[in-house]
Amino acid sequence: MTQYPWKDKVSNPAQLGGIETSVLDNGAGRGVRIAWINTGTGLRYKVVLDRAMDIAEAFYNQHSLAWLSHSGTTSPQPFTERGINWLRTFGGGLLTTCGLSHVGGPEQDEYGERGLHGYISNTPAEIESIIQPDPAIGKLDFSITGRMLETTVFGPSLELKRTISGTLGQPVIRIHDEVVNRGNAMAPHMLLYHVNFGWPLADEGTKIIWQGEWQAREGGINGDIFRDDYDFRTCPAPLDAHSGTGEAVAFIDPAPDDAGQCAAGLYNEKAGFAVALRFQKSQLPWLTNWQHWGRGEYVTGVEPGTHPPIGQAKARADQSLLFLEPGERRSYDLDIEVLHNQAQINQFTKQKSINL
Repeated sequence: MTQYPWKDKVSNPAQLGGIETSVLDNGAGRGVRIAWINTGTGLRYKVVLDRAMDIAEAFYNQHSLAWLSHSGTTSPQPFTERGINWLRTFGGGLLTTCGLSHVGGPEQDEYGERGLHGYISNTPAEIESIIQPDPAIGKLDFSITGRMLETTVFGPSLELKRTISGTLGQPVIRIHDEVVNRGNAMAPHMLLYHVNFGWPLADEGTKIIWQGEWQAREGGINGDIFRDDYDFRTCPAPLDAHSGTGEAVAFIDPAPDDAGQCAAGLYNEKAGFAVALRFQKSQLPWLTNWQHWGRGEYVTGVEPGTHPPIGQAKARADQSLLFLEPGERRSYDLDIEVLHNQAQINQFTKQKSINL
């Protein structure tokens, strides 16, 4: 067995890391189940079990990685199918899941009415398992698995099975998702991982890293940020133009490496580390970069997805909408890794972009 520095020096594995579950007892999140996960590397994060096992706070050593909205963690609100009600309980956090059948703005057509970014992030998980590390026998892996169901009578029934895992001594969050159609009719499917970076990781001078061809989303003030003569890959100071609803969004066709893997994220040279997202192009062929540099609301989103947030209606019209047959399933993998080794950071930051 490999010799570890803690051999014969630790009584309880929690001294090194692992998973601790609890229930919030105050404020808008009162009664919400959570799980704090400690990787033993300085990377620790809060999984909100009652919000699709999304990730709220996340820290590396003393540095916060995630942007948190004014609301923070709230209880799930299942009736978010109208308009922009989703925003009322959008806590930000390191990860908010969008979908499972609609990603994008509110819309209505002959197939129904859909609110901003779908239902799933307001769905509590049924926890199947929590597996703790056991360093005394050299078992360093840990995981938590749960199921969420987006369903209605006479309508689609899509199930998300999510496993969040890691290894003691590695600053990595591993997310493995399986979406299956539990209904008896074909169902539309869209999925987007809304990863939200905030201060101090996102700060003036922080580099936004991704590679691929891109185009600014139509409308709004996107052209003020995403244009060839502007350095949209460096986080600016807070912008008055981004007060209120000011924002800029780019849709990216991410370029994979020879193994089909894409990488994106942020690098804060002053803090001395980067955060990299890694995902397979075959599973998540699109990437969205959301920039909202409002005062007191300073955030950038780096968001892998099956689609950009164009909505089910447009995806149906351009024939990119996915459909799952009864019993059919799709798998998705997303790794979120902290890079502190300069050689790793240098390799990660060698990225280029091309305007479509």
